Parts: sequence; C-alpha cells; structure tokens
Amino acid sequence: MSEQTENQSMAEHEALQRQLVEVRQLLSRHRLVEDLVHRQEMPRHDLVENLVHKQNLSELTKKLTLMAAAEIARILEALSHNESLVVWELVREARGEEILDELDDALRETLTSVAQQPKRQIMLNAFELHNGRLRQILVESKEQLTATNPIWIDLIAPDMEEREWIKDIFDLALPDPDDLTDLEESARFYIEDENEQIHLHSDFLLDKEGESRNVAVAFVLHHNILFSVRQEELPVFRLQRLRARIQPGYVNDGKDVLLDLYAADVEYSADALENVYTSLEKVGKHVLSTHITDEQAAKILAEIAAEEDLNGRIRRNVLDTRRAVSFLIRGKFLSGEQLEDARQILRDIESLDGHTAFLFDKINFLMDATVGFININQNKIVKIFSVASVALLPPTLIASIYGMNFRRLPELEWQYGYPFSLSLMLVSVLVPFWFFRRKGWLR
Repeated sequence: MSEQTENQSMAEHEALQRQLVEVRQLLSRHRLVEDLVHRQEMPRHDLVENLVHKQNLSELTKKLTLMAAAEIARILEALSHNESLVVWELVREARGEEILDELDDALRETLTSVAQQPKRQIMLNAFELHNGRLRQILVESKEQLTATNPIWIDLIAPDMEEREWIKDIFDLALPDPDDLTDLEESARFYIEDENEQIHLHSDFLLDKEGESRNVAVAFVLHHNILFSVRQEELPVFRLQRLRARIQPGYVNDGKDVLLDLYAADVEYSADALENVYTSLEKVGKHVLSTHITDEQAAKILAEIAAEEDLNGRIRRNVLDTRRAVSFLIRGKFLSGEQLEDARQILRDIESLDGHTAFLFDKINFLMDATVGFININQNKIVKIFSVASVALLPPTLIASIYGMNFRRLPELEWQYGYPFSLSLMLVSVLVPFWFFRRKGWLR
C-alpha cells in the first residue's frame, strides 16, 4: 500500500513538472511574439499587438482551466515573479479565492497586494537604429531591455526596479525623477570622468491650454547611449520620436538625439511665442476699443498676466537650453557636423530673445492701457461725487443763512418764505450747471 502511494505521488509530481514546462513554454512564446511585434513597424500597430496578445494568452488560459487549484498554486510558486503575475491575472477573477487557499503565506500576500493595487504602466522605451530610422521598443521586463541595442533609452517616472535594470545592464545609476528639481544650479551640467558620463539637467516647456510650466528632464550620455528621465510626457519628445521614425538618417547616435531634442524644444518655444503674439493681438483690439467696463478690464488683466507668465517661462526655457548647448560645445563632446548643429541652435535662440523682449514691452503697454481705463472709470465715479458736492454748496449756504438765529425770521412772518428759500436753492444749483456746460467745462 505504501509503495502504491509513493508511485502515485511520483506520477503526480511528474505530471505537475510536465504542466510547469508547458506553462513556461507558453509564457516564453508569449514574450517572444510580443517582443517581435514591438520591434516591427507596421500599420495599425496597436491593433495587431492587442490581437497577438489575446491569441497567445488564450491557449494558456485554456490549459489553466483544466488544472486543479492546487496544481495552479504549485505552478505559481515555481514560476518567477513576473511570470507568476501573468498567470495570476488569467485565473484571479474566476478561481482566485480557492487558489489563494493553496498558496504559501508569502506568495499569497504578494498576489493579494497586486490584486488590490492598480497595475502600474511601465513607461520605459528603448530606441534602436534600424535602416537609418529610430525603432521604438516598449520595454516591460529586464530581459527585453537586455536584448536591445539602443542609442536612446527614455524613462517616464521610473520606479526603483526600472532604475535597477539600467544599473545592472548598463552600469549606470540614474537619478530619481522626484529629486530633479532639488539640484543646485552648479550641478546641472557636469562630467563624471571615472565612468565617462555626461550629465545634463534641463527644463523643457510644457504649454497646455490654461496651464504652462517647465518640466525638469535629466540626460545622461553613457557609452554613446542617451538616457532621459522625467516625470511626465512632453510634446518635444513625441515630436522627436515621430521625426526620427519617419526620416532616415535623422540621427546616428545618442548625441544626435540630444541635440535634436534641444532643437525641437527651441521650435516648440517659438510656436508658443507665436501663440502669445496671437493672444496679445486679440487683447490689444479689445483694449484699444472705445469703452471698457471694470469687469472687462479685470478679465483682460488676467489674460495679460497669463501671457506674461508664459513669455517668462519661454525665456527661462531658452536660457536653460542655451546653457546646455554651450556646455556641450565647450566640453568638445561633439563632432564637426554636430558642432554646426549646436551653433545653429544657439542662433535660433538668439532670434527668440528679441521676440521675448518685444513681447514684454507689448505686455507692459497693454497692462498700462488697461489700468488707465480702470482709472478713467474710477475718475468718472469720483467726478459724479465731486459735481454733486459742489452743486450742493450754494443750497447749503442758503439753508445755513436761513437757519441763523435772526431776531425776526422771514420764513415765520412771510407767507411765501419757505417756497422762496427752496426756489432760491434750486436756482443756485441750476445756474452753475448751465454756466459750466455753456463754457464746455462739463462733459
């Protein structure tokens, strides 16, 4: 009986091992095909990727459906962390509770915490040169990153795990994106001679409707690979990726990518300046109209303040770009062609300086004009009170005279005393108004 039980146990173990091998093969094929789709440039890429994703996982889902909860638990314990998460997502909704009962405490706690927290999207993209064009690869695992041959790796809000991938594969410690704004001014551009690393920390403009700000971006050039770290997506980076994917020969190495990012940032700043011009033209037409109410003036001042803030951010942004490009030129890191590109970027920045200065003058003029209209409106109100106070002086004088303690008060002994005093007060008000209006002093 004991021998029969032992044989049955060995058979179950062998069956479980076969199932584990099959699950691993399906997971490996899933990763391989997904990686292949990521590398291909094809129309409707997202639709193809989604279709392949579903087809690969459907076979694995069917196999897991035929397995007992205890068998799935043993397979989850044998798989790596990333593989176990994939399998858990496939079985969690239908059979999650009974599988958790079969797991050890550590893995149960891990999978439970994953189920309770929203899955974080990994924003790590590697870019390889393929036929003279950049080819974007969305990296979701350390193995995928190891298999790439990039000239640019772009990370958006990377966590500690993703930065550890970079450190293990490329021997490079990337900065925490949360600390980019805490850097001292002197530490924005520097070289690490020991590791042959060039570090640059620059501000890039983000101009959204109703909001504009400068976003800090960290760049590291290491073995001709450009690493970029930031907290959020930026239009300049999307533009660079689009150009490099479409135009062959647009970039050849990480330094080309870095210079083109700075050039695109200058173009983006120039576009933002054009929008400031357009907005100020509309404001100017309103300011130079015949009449502005206080409510309209307040709205105009708010619009002018917003454009002034944007113009200041653009000026700060191009100043930071000038410092970064000048650092690259002084450090003699660039080839002859790259050096000419860098000088062209500086010339473009110089042309923007005049525009920002002109816009500051225009903004000051419009603000002074708007404040002038507010003062005119206030003066009109003060004028009304001034005229009223002056007009009431003669009647007040007459009333004061009539109110004096004469021995004989005319209004008491004369039948028409009160009507006469009131008429006299009215005449004393109308005569000055008639006189000033005739002279043209009252408009």
